[in-house]
Amino acid sequence: MIVTDAWFPQTNGVVRTLAQTAAWLGRFGHEVRMLTPRDFRSVRCPTYPEIRLSLLPGRGVARAVSAFGPQCLHIATEGPLGIAARRYCVRRGMRFTTSYHTQFPQYLRARFPIPLHLSYRALRWFHGAGVRCMVSTPTVRRDLESRGFKNIATWRMCSHPVRRISSICRARSPPTSDAWQ
Repeated sequence: MIVTDAWFPQTNGVVRTLAQTAAWLGRFGHEVRMLTPRDFRSVRCPTYPEIRLSLLPGRGVARAVSAFGPQCLHIATEGPLGIAARRYCVRRGMRFTTSYHTQFPQYLRARFPIPLHLSYRALRWFHGAGVRCMVSTPTVRRDLESRGFKNIATWRMCSHPVRRISSICRARSPPTSDAWQ
């Protein structure tokens, strides 16, 4: 299961990456369920109207995750759906992965007077509960590690991460960093 606040009809790198990931998982015989704003009542994000923000998704996320019964759950975004999925997993001791796709703290800072350190603190809280937080490049990895993130893995679009995601979700202890190289 992939939980994301960013999905079609948006056209951006996050949506393309997630669509490719779902396609790869399908090629390897996994049944993939996307949990997106299309599944919930939503409103336009005030500063980015192409993004839909799901309204009070907690119970709906819990029902969807419980009904699907995923072997592995990936939370792709830090929005309302991501927060609800994180809460569900943490409360039930369910392992999950996350991914960091954009410079969200800088985006917020450009629009609102929110100090970067506060945004990064919130992101460390969000992503720190996951087994791994996947990033697209070594540069993003180094940046987040320099900001105190501990569970970062570089995401490569090929068959190997798909296999690793599945094995990480089933493992009893977190993998070593080398497992993601």
